Amino acid sequence: MAEIQIKNVAKAFGSYTALHDINLTIADQEFMVLLGASGCGKTTLLRIVAGLETATTGEVWIGGRRVDHLPPKDRGIAMVFQNYAVFPHLTVFENIGFGLRMKKLPEAEVKRRVERTATLMHIEQLLGRYSGELSGGQRQRVAVARALAMEPDVILMDEPLSNLDALLRLEMRAELKGVLAESKTTAIYVTHDQVEAMSLADRISVMHQGRIVQADKPVAIYRNPAAEFVAGFIGNPPMNFLPADPRGDGKWMVAGQVIDGPTHSGALKFAIRPEDVKLGDHGLPATVRLVEPLGAHLLVTCDVGGTLFRAVLDSDLSLKLGDTLTLTPQGDRQRWFDPATTLAVA
Repeated sequence: MAEIQIKNVAKAFGSYTALHDINLTIADQEFMVLLGASGCGKTTLLRIVAGLETATTGEVWIGGRRVDHLPPKDRGIAMVFQNYAVFPHLTVFENIGFGLRMKKLPEAEVKRRVERTATLMHIEQLLGRYSGELSGGQRQRVAVARALAMEPDVILMDEPLSNLDALLRLEMRAELKGVLAESKTTAIYVTHDQVEAMSLADRISVMHQGRIVQADKPVAIYRNPAAEFVAGFIGNPPMNFLPADPRGDGKWMVAGQVIDGPTHSGALKFAIRPEDVKLGDHGLPATVRLVEPLGAHLLVTCDVGGTLFRAVLDSDLSLKLGDTLTLTPQGDRQRWFDPATTLAVA
């Protein structure tokens, strides 16, 4: 069992606090993604779990054992970095088996593990080559195979696909998810790429300014963001926001139109995803400002009540700058946020 418990972890670098009281439990064999913009604290948190940074306060537990006082080699972890860290003077076989030989495992066991993980990563035909003869995608496969060959309780990955081109990233995402499920390893994966997070994760922890804002399954985070930051960060394009004034009895004035919403005192922000509006006879009046054909659909940027508003519409529509539309939000897809707390109220 390799459940990870992060308890009240904080990290300060002098007067700067990088992490604020982080609490997170990652289940055995779960694939957890830490998602956020640069500087949000996700890599610092990963390094604390790895033992490469020391928490200012708090505890880290792996498999029911407290490990924050242990060196990295004694934590039952393996890491995959953004820069691959593949040794150029060693063959693929020697790279994958490097850690196993450092542990002085019998040569027959080294051979078994190297060949097994190379097969998992589809690089068994490359075992005799040197890393200088490999492509970036092949070197990344070697790095993952080397980590898996250690048969760790936990594998930690820090933006491991960011140096690959878009097609290779797509291919590696599919392979990585399957390989880790087969190896039954608990994984923490750091990325700023929300597509990677949505496609790989069992759960996503969205981080902002050193805090976990929301931790949930990808679909739940996409459909029910718990905070305005999450709604504006997840999705491409992200959610639209419009000011909403109360009219009583759950009625709200949004862009001059009355919309049903939650019962709440004080102003709110109305939010809806671009794909969750459709053309209709009643709804939000919009003036077209930009039309972007994106193959299967149009991304239309509009002016709604003086606020820029994006809508994903049918690609067969013929729209031009200055056209007026009526956009009808789907009622079950609306979100409402308190501007004072920035948290969702519905």
